[in-house]
Parts: sequence; structure tokens; C-alpha cells
Amino acid sequence: MSRSTRHVWDRRPRAAGSRPRVIVVGAGVAGMSAACYGQMSGLETRIFEMHVLPGGCCTAWSRGGYLLDYCIDWLNGTAPGNEANQVWRELGALDGKTVTTFDMFNRVVAPDGRQVTFHTDPDRLQAELEACSPADADAIRAYCADYRRFTKVELHPFLTPPPLMTLREKLAMARKVVPLLRLFARTAGRQMADFADGLRDEFLGVAFRNMFFQDPRNFAILPYHYTMAAAHNGNVGVPQGGSLGLARSVEERYLGLGGRIDYRAKVTRILVEEGRAVGVELRNGERHYADHVIAACDTPSTVATLLEGRYTNPRLHELLTEVLPDTEQLYPSVVSVFVGYRGDVPADEPHSTTYLLEDHDAARLPGALQKSMVVHLRSRFMSGLAPEGSSLIHCNYFADYDLWKSLRTKDRRAYWALKKDLEAFVREFLERRFPGIGDRIELVQIATPATTERYTGNHRGAILAWKSPRADDLLDALVAKDRLALPGLAGFHLAGHWVGGGSLIKAASSGRFATQFACRELGVPFRAWESTGSAPWHPGKLGELPQLDHAERRAATRPTARTAGS
Repeated sequence: MSRSTRHVWDRRPRAAGSRPRVIVVGAGVAGMSAACYGQMSGLETRIFEMHVLPGGCCTAWSRGGYLLDYCIDWLNGTAPGNEANQVWRELGALDGKTVTTFDMFNRVVAPDGRQVTFHTDPDRLQAELEACSPADADAIRAYCADYRRFTKVELHPFLTPPPLMTLREKLAMARKVVPLLRLFARTAGRQMADFADGLRDEFLGVAFRNMFFQDPRNFAILPYHYTMAAAHNGNVGVPQGGSLGLARSVEERYLGLGGRIDYRAKVTRILVEEGRAVGVELRNGERHYADHVIAACDTPSTVATLLEGRYTNPRLHELLTEVLPDTEQLYPSVVSVFVGYRGDVPADEPHSTTYLLEDHDAARLPGALQKSMVVHLRSRFMSGLAPEGSSLIHCNYFADYDLWKSLRTKDRRAYWALKKDLEAFVREFLERRFPGIGDRIELVQIATPATTERYTGNHRGAILAWKSPRADDLLDALVAKDRLALPGLAGFHLAGHWVGGGSLIKAASSGRFATQFACRELGVPFRAWESTGSAPWHPGKLGELPQLDHAERRAATRPTARTAGS
């Protein structure tokens, strides 16, 4: 919607029987989820988004005929019969789409050539690990025994927040959880790092730490078992259309429900009167009023800037003042290097490999937090990313946000030079791994943590927010005790990965929860139903989306061509 023709929501008394108006800040997955459920529940919703695209970090951009998919390595909830899948079906995210699933999650390769593959099948995994290190057979068998139990666990609590569960729902949940308490306690109470450090084979220990591509350092064993088991059962995969396709499908669902998204509409303040959120103010000075506001954007910025530091709660205060300053508690920022090339690499190469690097190679990754680099053969599990006869590789690594941010802010020439150095290293590294690929490379594009922060507003360019048990406990309390609200501020709820936890399904679920809480406050019954769409979103559908004028359609087709230099 063009800013010059944007319809302003003025003040209005809420008449009896009228639809309550709800403003949602941010068109990421959480924001669109909240707004979709609002429309289904009979609310009149409107999203204000600062970018020209939906999805937040769940995005992609085109360059030189390639579609550079930034986000989805795997999606939880791709198989029917569980709550995660139900959420995606309600949001239209999987409408008409095929899903690519995996029989292996990742391969880890050492500089000396040793390697281990993390198969999703428990028997193959155990055989692979024992062959790698017979001396660790007892620890491996115990690990795989717990993993086998997880392959039979069906526990996906994404539909209803605990405070709103009925007694029947709570009893049903208890029947599922109680028999698993010892398994959960054992795997949630032990860090993967502790298990890995206890192995006799040093390489295998490092490989375990990098099972999820790089070492998050303070993850418990439980999420590894949970995700790998879901992949084994087909409930983790990559949907057709990838990241932008998922975001566009949810956007299409929302617009089909009668919703409205205003792009290039940055919210700078949440309007509060007499202890109630009553609307938002945009960067251009426009004020829009509503009966309720859901902030599904960067939570640290929401509290400090949009609400001017006036409202918080004990859990959120602890998160933002004690946990947030400790960068070890945050999921690291990422540098992404996309490489487009003619042809393909050998067919026996797995779709995902973590390469452990020698010191001289690791030193050539600017700001690298670990001595490793991940190489994803994106075209192996996602179609449509490259021109016919070509393929796309996505190299990435955990990186120091402060280095990249400082250079982009203070010394743009040095920032560009560092990116050139990184490009040279990636070209050389890939040539070593796949001789002859250098002559076939057509495109190299780099996105840094500063890029992520600029286009999504995420604090320090973090793509998955928290990664600590302490934060997890506080997030659970934010839902169970605070109901995603702030004391002293009525008509307001939070959503997004800062309050719901990292991963797309948790973001989507947080949006569902926020709308359930909002409906309760507004006195409106919450309703939800699955989308009946049968055709996946594709770029040709762009012209059917009524919220974009002609200029914005062009921008959204090639939305972030500047990303590589941002």
C-alpha cells in the first residue's frame, strides 16, 4: 500500500457488536500468525511492517537469476497428525506443497579426512557412530537407546497456552508426559557438550557438538533427540518454495481472510493512554488507533523504544537486563555466503556438511566464533533456486556481530574489503573440495549480521534469539504466568521468538497464543480452521496480492539486491 494513499485508522468508540480492531507490529511469521488467527476469530486486524516483504528472517532474495534462500534448513511440523502441522495447515503455510525429508541430518568432516554422518534412522546412526569409535560403544548405545525412545514420542504442544487449557486438555497432556518424565529429565538435564567431552574419541566428540551444523555450546541433549526423531518420522523437512514461499503462503492466507498489511510502515511508538495500548505511531508521524496491539517484532526494541521503557514484568526484566547482555546466552549471528554455479557437484555429496577447519583456514573467516564452516547444497533439497542447469550452495558460520556492525557503521571501505577477502576464501575452499567448480561460479553474495539487523530489526542480528536453559525457563513463565502481557498495560500482548523461543513453529505458535490471550481480553471467542488452499505460492502470484502497488511489486520481486553490500 502506497504511503500517500494509506488509509488511517482514526479513533472510534467500539460500538456494541462491532468487530474489535487489532494492530499487529511486524509481518514476520509470528505477526502474520497472530493476525491470521485474529481474522479467523472475527477481529479486524492490520499489520504494519517496515520492510517490503513478509517473513522477517524467513525470507529470500533474487540476484542474477538465483533465489538466495536465507532461512529454512528444516521445518518442524511437515507431517500430518500433530499440533505443529495443524498450526501450519491453519496458516496455509503448506498449501499444495511437497515436502523434502531427510535420511541424514548432517555430516561432519575433519581436516584429516575423518568423517561421520548423523543418520536419522537410529540403527544406521548407531552403526555409524560405533564404526567411528568402537571405544565409545557403551556411551553410543546409551545415547541411541534414548534416541529410539524419542522416535516414538508424539508431543507437540503448540495449540493452546497452558493457562487456557481445559482440565481435559491438561489431563491428556499429563497422560503423555508422565511416562516420559525420566527420559526428559535425563536428556534435558545433561548438556550435549558434557556428553561429547566424555567420549574417548576427540573427533567424535567434536562431531556431536556440530550435529546441528555448528556448536551452539549450551544445548541440552533433548533438542537433538527431539529434532532428529522428528526428521526420522518425516515431521521435519523443507517445504516446496522454501523460506519466502512459506512466508508468502501465510501472507496469502491472511489476505484471503480479509486482512491488510502495510509495508514500508515502520512503527516508532506504541500509543498508550490511561494504562491501555490504543494504537501506534509510524515514522512518518501517522497515528493509527485500535482496541488492541500485538507487538510481534524485536522484543528488546519493543520494550526499550516502542514502549519507552515504561512497562515490563519480572520475567521479561530478567531476560532483558541479565540474560540479554550475556552474548553466550544468545543464539549467535551468522554470516551467509551464497554461491551460484553452473552444473552440480558429485551426486554422492550429502546435502549438508560441517567442515572442521585448520587454524590457517579458520583465520580467513572474518569474525568466526568457531573453527568450522557449514556447506549446504541448497539445490539438493529445494527446487527453483537456480537457473536451469545451475545450482546453489549456501556456506555459513557463526560470526562476531560486533566486528561486522562496527565496520559497517564506521568504515564501510573496510567492511567491503573484508567481504572480498571472505569471498576469495570461499572460492578457494570450494575449489579444494570440488575441483573445477571455480571456473563455473557465476555469483557470490554475502549477508552479514549487520545485514540481518538492518532488514529484520533483530537485536544483534540474532536469528533464533535465546539458547540457554535459564532463558527457556523464563519464556515458559512468560506464557504460563504473564500470558505474554505486561503489568499495568491493558490491550497489549507480545509475540515472536524473543518471547516464544527460537524456530519458526515456536514463532507461529506464539502468534496463536497471543491472539488467544487477546480474544479472552476482548471477550471474543477464539476460532481457527485449516486452510483449504490447494496451490502453493509461486512468484507469478505476486500480481494477485492487492496490498502492493506496481513499484512495490518490482521491489518485492528483487527485494534486497542491496543486501550483499549492506
